[in-house]
Amino acid sequence: MSKYVCDVCGWEYDPQAGDPDNGIAPGTAFEDLPDDFVCPLCGVDKDSFSKVD
Repeated sequence: MSKYVCDVCGWEYDPQAGDPDNGIAPGTAFEDLPDDFVCPLCGVDKDSFSKVD
């Protein structure tokens, strides 16, 4: 599972950690996040994230 970074603010989504503060369990792939997921720091949607190589 790949990490993704917000293009606007730089917040990184790590699927191994998830985002428990926002109800996303550890082990949840970015592709499996709900369609209404937004960056917890700046509020942009999933389309504003890029895969980290």
